[in-house]
Amino acid sequence: MENYRPTKAVINLEAIRKNLAAFQQRAGHAEVIAVVKADGYGHGAEEIARMAIESGVRLLAVATPDEAVSLRRAGIDQDILVMGAVPAAFIPVAQQEQITVTALSLEWIDTAQQTATPGQPLRVHLKVDTGMGRLGIQPEEAEMAYAKLASGPFSFDGIFTHFAAADDEDSTLFNRQAERMNEVLEQLPDGVMIHLSNSAATLMHPSVACDAVRIGISLYGIAPSPYVGEHSPIALEPALSLETEIVHVKKVQPGATISYGATYRSEQEEWIATLPVGYADGMLRGLQGQEVLVRGERMPIVGRICMDQCMIRLNERLPVGEPVQLIGQQGDEVVLIDEWAEKLGTIPYEIPCILTKRVPRVYVNGTKNAGSPFQPNDTMVR
Repeated sequence: MENYRPTKAVINLEAIRKNLAAFQQRAGHAEVIAVVKADGYGHGAEEIARMAIESGVRLLAVATPDEAVSLRRAGIDQDILVMGAVPAAFIPVAQQEQITVTALSLEWIDTAQQTATPGQPLRVHLKVDTGMGRLGIQPEEAEMAYAKLASGPFSFDGIFTHFAAADDEDSTLFNRQAERMNEVLEQLPDGVMIHLSNSAATLMHPSVACDAVRIGISLYGIAPSPYVGEHSPIALEPALSLETEIVHVKKVQPGATISYGATYRSEQEEWIATLPVGYADGMLRGLQGQEVLVRGERMPIVGRICMDQCMIRLNERLPVGEPVQLIGQQGDEVVLIDEWAEKLGTIPYEIPCILTKRVPRVYVNGTKNAGSPFQPNDTMVR
């Protein structure tokens, strides 16, 4: 598909490959589960999944049944785990598509036994709520869950929990969750994969790696929290950059107002450039005042960000077509995803996820191995 607007997100697959290799080394004997939920945290689930498989990953993880089916429809036949809630209607589909699902309560296990297609295995991983307060059986229900999963259509393949505060300096809650999970694992049957660690736990608490670790946000070069970013033993390489071009330039007189609500008024003669990117692309209105990079210098967004456009103040007249870096490096300057997150009062996870489908993802530094559809250093657009 041809893209006529210059706004695009560039995904460097080599950066993701390096991050994955670093985590594989960090995990030691444990496998790395590549988490590609939320369209690969906004980076592209199919493309990241293929790269991960090429790099030796044997299990992919997603959040919803639809995400798993989408990967299957894309021709990805690697093992897939749905970590979120799965309705009864999906259970026969999971059996047919060989998708592993999460057993999240005793009631769910009973429903699955009644709904499953006879004669076909239903692969499950048991989720334990050790302190996240989201999904999962309670620790005291583990023995009953083990008994239920030992019969019927189930192939009891894995067990996991989710740490709520592995990215905090205070490890009190993390230690409490780890202790609770250890008690749950004391009676675990043999042959069940144990995966407890998310990105933060893999980086900060390597002792709980067990059989596998789930790497999500940090696969894409983003630290789970400022604390982890400061103390990470791995130098994470951000994979996503966001760029556009100037489409219009004008000189305004002192007192001129810019954009809706006239929230910006020029104090002197100023050069104002218009960029073809707005909140419908994921550049939210709260980013008013955020700086972008033009010729390696920081320039502020002025006036309210519109649905499809925003304006920046320049130091001088520049031509239409001048490249603008919204996220990423230009010259010696860099705008990190963390900077956008701080400006919006949120966490870095949100930033790539809110970049909408209207922003094409352009993939660079891919390979053709393992079914990847483009040559080294070629570019593919989705």
